[in-house]
Amino acid sequence: MLKTGFSMKRVLGISNAKTKISKATGIPMTKSGRKRKRNSIIAKSLGLK
Repeated sequence: MLKTGFSMKRVLGISNAKTKISKATGIPMTKSGRKRKRNSIIAKSLGLK
């Protein structure tokens, strides 16, 4: 049997709401996601990708 942790955020639907917002706007909610997206945009503008 898998032991999963209890998450109040998941119970309240916060995780699902953040996912929907991120998908709708195209902007990640996590700090690392925003950093990755920013770096990707910079690399594309410089022609590195």
